[in-house]
Amino acid sequence: MQKKAYLDKIKACAIHLCTSLVVAGLAAWLVFGLWYPYPYRQIFGGRELFLLLVQVDVVLGPLITLIVYNRDKSRNEKMLDFSVIGVLQLGALLYGLWTMAVARPVHTVFEYDRFRVVSALEVPDDLLLKAPPGLRVLPWTGPTLLSLRPMRADESVEMTMAAIGGVPLSARPELWQDYEKGRQAILHAARPLTQLIEQMPQYKNQIEESAQTLGKTVADFVCLPLQGRNAVVWTLLLDRKSAEPLGYLPFDSFD
Repeated sequence: MQKKAYLDKIKACAIHLCTSLVVAGLAAWLVFGLWYPYPYRQIFGGRELFLLLVQVDVVLGPLITLIVYNRDKSRNEKMLDFSVIGVLQLGALLYGLWTMAVARPVHTVFEYDRFRVVSALEVPDDLLLKAPPGLRVLPWTGPTLLSLRPMRADESVEMTMAAIGGVPLSARPELWQDYEKGRQAILHAARPLTQLIEQMPQYKNQIEESAQTLGKTVADFVCLPLQGRNAVVWTLLLDRKSAEPLGYLPFDSFD
């Protein structure tokens, strides 16, 4: 009888685990398919945060089921146990998803000499209404490309001080403009990918392989740093004529 009871516990735990994995898969599609597409899951910390969330949520629920399940309990008692566990597990999952949602990357902004990824948390709500029409609602389907207009003389000191205080220029909605309007400034700030190879020969093979994967040669690209969260910096590969972002390198081009 003890063996049968133990096997019943294992069965209940396995069913709960499979259900949790299905829910985690749907959550992963939401997080990585919409909010943190490649490469933002790496440079913005979305992958690590989600894995922590899933490990806690997927493991904790089935483990509690393994501990509390007893086949001798009445149907109502079992339903109460599963309901409490389900509510706790769902609450933890929703809290984790909410945390990832409010911290999601919303724009990749050309910030005069580099690109910076801006999160929803960084954009002051009181300044969002100063954004150009069409940019006053933060996107939910992955970051969009923007550039910054030149600062006016009367803005320079105030915005620089705000940046020192923790509000980066790229998170100032009144400076946002369409990406295309900054194309010439982007190409002027960027440097040839061939120059990057000369300065960082240790990455020569990786750079050339990335260019070939994109169906182009190294000479077709220019590059700029792409700054994410927690001082993580990658390199953004741009078409040397159109400034269209085409690829990424997982290291800092200004290293």
